[in-house]
Amino acid sequence: MRVSLLDRSRTRVGESDARAVTTTVERAVRADSLGLHRFWTAEHHAVPGIASAAPTVLASTIAARTERIRVGTGGVMVPHHSPLVIAEQALLLEALYPGRIDLGLGGSLGFTAPVRRALRRTELAPGEYAADLDEVRAFLGGAADVTARPRVAAPPVFVLAVKDGLALAAARGLPAVIGGPALHDADAVSAYVENFRPSAELAEPYLIANVDVSVADDEEHARALLLPEAWAFADTRDVGEFRPLRPVGDVIALLEAERSSRKVRAVRSWVDAAAAGTPEQVAAALTELCDRTGASEILANVSTYDRSDTERTDRLLASLHAASSTSP
Repeated sequence: MRVSLLDRSRTRVGESDARAVTTTVERAVRADSLGLHRFWTAEHHAVPGIASAAPTVLASTIAARTERIRVGTGGVMVPHHSPLVIAEQALLLEALYPGRIDLGLGGSLGFTAPVRRALRRTELAPGEYAADLDEVRAFLGGAADVTARPRVAAPPVFVLAVKDGLALAAARGLPAVIGGPALHDADAVSAYVENFRPSAELAEPYLIANVDVSVADDEEHARALLLPEAWAFADTRDVGEFRPLRPVGDVIALLEAERSSRKVRAVRSWVDAAAAGTPEQVAAALTELCDRTGASEILANVSTYDRSDTERTDRLLASLHAASSTSP
């Protein structure tokens, strides 16, 4: 099973943003030594609890500290950058670390209205994201009106399945990353495969399944380790931010105080959607997910309050990973 990691530089209560970013780099170095396939960073602007705002900058640091693992963005949000700048940054990374860079692209706007205003982008016109994605690819391939530099071979482009991303990926012949509800949308996945048009970059459909993962000695403990992130996710509807992760015991107390609330149901639903349990249970769950969706790769979110639990899950995922020379 090909396995990669997505790291959002999540903070913990009482921890600085700088510490969160530093541990992301440390984790990437460990992932490299473990033999995992990719390590991707994310773009989240002005979101408390998430310290990663500039994925290409962070990816550059990670690539400099690692030797083998592919490094990329999961992803750069196209509406917030000019296509030329996106291409230039990706090409510069490729020039510095040839053959190891991935460019994951997404079409999401800022998390809240104030953030969107600060980013100078509050809405997208119909077709605008698709046009910008095409322009990025034109600059990468040297087919635009001006030449993006440095002029090197373009790194592979991946499309996140947001803002019609799955349909765009199929039409452009690009690999796609699916997560959340899309993992259970058989029609959408089938449409990607059926409508896929081979391109110069990719001859056949390639799906990456983005899923939350937790491993422990028993399923109950593994599910409990997911609670801090699940609570932060459920809390976003009320507070408009991903707050720093709290200890498991604190979250259990909060859940007990909200026994019949919508938030408790959201937490349970989030945990149920994850791959959590013993190493054997997690291996079976990820295998089933790949079989059901046709995904060729797992892009794992591993976010626990105690980073030693994150490390243990990373090591399990590494044991499931099998290197392949045919990946995009």
